[in-house]
Amino acid sequence: MSTNEESRTAKVTGPGPNMRTFFVVWAGQLVSLIGTNLTGFGLSIYVFQQTGSVTQLATVMLASQLPQILITPFAGALVDRWDRRKAMILADAGAGIGTIVLVALYVTGSLALWNITIAVAISGLFQAFQWPAYQAAMAVLVPKEQFGRASGLVQMAEAIGQLGGPILAGFAIAFAGIGVVFAIDVVTFSVAIVTLLVVRFPKPKESQAGAEGAGSLWHETKYGFKYLAARHGLMALLLYFAVINVAFGFVGPLFIPLGLSLTSEAGLGTAFTVASLGMLIGSIIASAWGGPKKRVLGLVIGGAFLGVVFAAVGFKASVLWITGVMFVGMLSVPIVNATSQAIWLAKVEADLQGRVSAVRRFIAQGAVPIAYVLVGPLSDRVFEPLMAEDGGLADSVGEIIGTGFGRGYGLFFIVIGFFVVIASVVAWMYPPLRHLERDVPDAVQGSESPSTEDSEV
Repeated sequence: MSTNEESRTAKVTGPGPNMRTFFVVWAGQLVSLIGTNLTGFGLSIYVFQQTGSVTQLATVMLASQLPQILITPFAGALVDRWDRRKAMILADAGAGIGTIVLVALYVTGSLALWNITIAVAISGLFQAFQWPAYQAAMAVLVPKEQFGRASGLVQMAEAIGQLGGPILAGFAIAFAGIGVVFAIDVVTFSVAIVTLLVVRFPKPKESQAGAEGAGSLWHETKYGFKYLAARHGLMALLLYFAVINVAFGFVGPLFIPLGLSLTSEAGLGTAFTVASLGMLIGSIIASAWGGPKKRVLGLVIGGAFLGVVFAAVGFKASVLWITGVMFVGMLSVPIVNATSQAIWLAKVEADLQGRVSAVRRFIAQGAVPIAYVLVGPLSDRVFEPLMAEDGGLADSVGEIIGTGFGRGYGLFFIVIGFFVVIASVVAWMYPPLRHLERDVPDAVQGSESPSTEDSEV
């Protein structure tokens, strides 16, 4: 966000060599995201079917996230030191090792909850490098005038991954088993690595802030935190997204059992895919539009809207209702995310993008494990018993949203939704966040475009 808004009227003669490189990388990451979502959704179904426990499902999700969160600040500092392309190759290859381990376990008949947990933890360690490296690569490949649209394309790739992954996983598990899911994932991350091998990234110019932050790995890691602490508006934006992510941390493990209480594995995959069409449409809008002119306002309104969507999901025990509500909600997700990405790309110097992006991920995702730890006990021991046919809220809340298996999950969604709406109102009332566009200067000027030096496809 900035007072120097992205030009929406500038004449574009065609993509430069760096933008062409970005499109190649984007295509490879798109394929990889399909495989990642395929495996993530497939494993969620498999674990819940094998254990019947939200707590066990949340434990596996925690194992995939916690190592990634803990190592991320150091990964970001290393990304700023390394060639960003090689960092992305390392991330894709390392994450693929976890999938290969799952393939080996499945083939030998040794697949169990404990070794699934270890395999996803291995993948998570390497994925810690993925986001900072991708973000840093965008900063040197994409001209500032295209930050909003490029961020929209990244959101589109995520939407397509969420669109194709679940339905493929649902049908693969129903008709062929979890092994097919793992095999497809191996192919997709191999495609991503090949695309990275055939491109080159330009080196970012050293900024004054980058020079101040140079030093030992520990110093460079700390500098990412220091940089954000000095910019109250950016820190407030980050904390707001941390709250939103905690809500998603509760919603993620709940969605599988809520859906399976209403339909089959294939039906759930289909419903999730249809809902994800909203995210795809939203990402197309974001990539064409570039985001709202008043970006902070757009972000807060979008966040509050997501809260309303979460609450609406819990009101009716119908897979059609949930699918329709999630479809509408997903429309706003890529627009919110792309708008946020455009802010960070414009406000943070290119040679600091790795470590700042890593600190962003560390803080924004840092509280999510708390949600994973709490969601199982809260849903299994509090919300579900309360909404049983003879539960404590059966004669009050139950008259509105129904009672029986799955209605406790629905009540949990409603509580989460109200929490997000309140957090959005509080965020808008905080002046440093509300005036972020005015008070934090752009690190990249409107006429700047990444250098083409050392760049080739």
